Amino acid sequence: MASGYGLNGGPSRCFPFWQEVLACYVINTNNDDVKGAGKCAPQLEDYMECLHHRKEAARTRAIQAAYRKKMLDDPRDGAPTAGEIRSLGLLKGETMEEKHLKVSKWIPHKKEG
Repeated sequence: MASGYGLNGGPSRCFPFWQEVLACYVINTNNDDVKGAGKCAPQLEDYMECLHHRKEAARTRAIQAAYRKKMLDDPRDGAPTAGEIRSLGLLKGETMEEKHLKVSKWIPHKKEG
């Protein structure tokens, strides 16, 4: 939040969180005593999460790790292969003519016959 302005000229996405932090500091601290700043830790934590998304990223990594572990422990039987998913089961003919595709000299393809 270098300038405080968002991409479209309005306030940045984290500006409301920054306002909460600032309001907390104003209420809980004064020039002589800054010990009240500790009361603002939750607001500061929310602001930092808005800026950097560290908790969100950690949670996403944990979910992905759990998903991968489950898939390794219990693989699906009869699951489609990556090639089947990519082709969507279309154009299963053996030759270009059976697929009703015109052979082009510009597009690489497997030679027939």
